[in-house]
Amino acid sequence: MKRDPFIIVIVAVVIALMLVVGLRMARRTQPAAAVQMKGEMAPDFALQSLDGKTVHLSDFRGKAVLLNFWATWCAPCKLEMPWFVELQKQYGPEGLQIVGVAMDDASPKDIAAFAKDMGVNYPVLIGKEAVGDAYGGVQFLPESFYINRNGKVLDKAFGLKGRGEIEDGIKKIIASTAVAQK
Repeated sequence: MKRDPFIIVIVAVVIALMLVVGLRMARRTQPAAAVQMKGEMAPDFALQSLDGKTVHLSDFRGKAVLLNFWATWCAPCKLEMPWFVELQKQYGPEGLQIVGVAMDDASPKDIAAFAKDMGVNYPVLIGKEAVGDAYGGVQFLPESFYINRNGKVLDKAFGLKGRGEIEDGIKKIIASTAVAQK
């Protein structure tokens, strides 16, 4: 009986070490995936919009795209959505298209109601795990990709960023594209 507490402590320490090592490895591999995508073509996809139409990322070729992965339960997502609404109004005439990809298990009806309550003025698509995987595995929400008019990923942002930082990213994809077209 004296060995039982000792064994429990050893097992707990081993499990704790495995968790720490696993988390550190996950943190190391995630930025590498982000770096690899920069300058590469954004993976195309076919997802259902809230009105039931099939939408491809390539449908937006010629526009600067902010592709945002989010979920209805994500508090930081709720903070940035009003900024996206404002930024879509402001930069839409310059060729910006924000595209939201809902990555949660809520029904399309619930996602549509949520988007309406938030005043979303840009397309919202029903996400699939395979699409998230194509973008390096969406492990953090929100997660945004800044894609130029030619379909190349110029930058990637994990988690909530400030409105100014998001706007700077938008200006870069619009300016980068304008330079590339000259």
